Amino acid sequence: MRIGLIGFGKAGKAVASVILQHPDMELVWVLRRSDVLEKRSVAEFLGVSPATGTDATIHSIEHVDIEQFLDEYPVDGIIDFSPASGIYTYGRAAARRGITIISAVSHYAEAEKELLAELARETVVFWSPNITLGVNYLLFAGKFLKKIAPWADIEVVEEHFKQKQGVSGTALKIAEALEVNISDINSVRAGGIVGRHEVIFGFPYQTVRLIHESISREAFGNGVIFAAQNLKGLANGLYDFEDILLPYFSTGKN
Repeated sequence: MRIGLIGFGKAGKAVASVILQHPDMELVWVLRRSDVLEKRSVAEFLGVSPATGTDATIHSIEHVDIEQFLDEYPVDGIIDFSPASGIYTYGRAAARRGITIISAVSHYAEAEKELLAELARETVVFWSPNITLGVNYLLFAGKFLKKIAPWADIEVVEEHFKQKQGVSGTALKIAEALEVNISDINSVRAGGIVGRHEVIFGFPYQTVRLIHESISREAFGNGVIFAAQNLKGLANGLYDFEDILLPYFSTGKN
């Protein structure tokens, strides 16, 4: 699968490294705002050897015509780790070409959500505020446990690095799914924590804790690859992690 990556911050770099080292994925290009690394080799910059033997180059999105760029450097899927506004830059051009869009943007406003739904009529669109496989399994398991015991007390705790602003998109999604008031989410900001989410179920005489902790941002790369592989062959539409996890539980998929 030929992949284009938009966004080359800490998460984007980690994802690029994982994709480059996967034998079934070919990273074709990286788009970012800054032109500091213009035309640099991604593999050389990250110090990794591409598993497929092909390398990707870095381009500034400020200096490309996106229509022409996508024709010159065709891809099967685009991975988005850019700011929320990034979808306006490439979304419609990608959808017209039937390119799968996989967004890991942590939060979209209603206008961007409406655009995703519009694009999904022309191509496969996947959005997950947290694209790690583990945290989405946590969410899936939490919803299952709440269905069993809807009377349990539920607390959501999210911990991130000190510079992260606002409540994490993942915590918001967990709270929404488990019907927890957003104002009751417990947020911790300290040091260099990559990301930790905990859901506490309080029962009489016992507690159940579901915890996911990102040890390294490379976990995002594993989630991206899992999503890309499981979106193959799906009809146009807007998907999330539950859509691609559910078949494993309902049919014994392996």
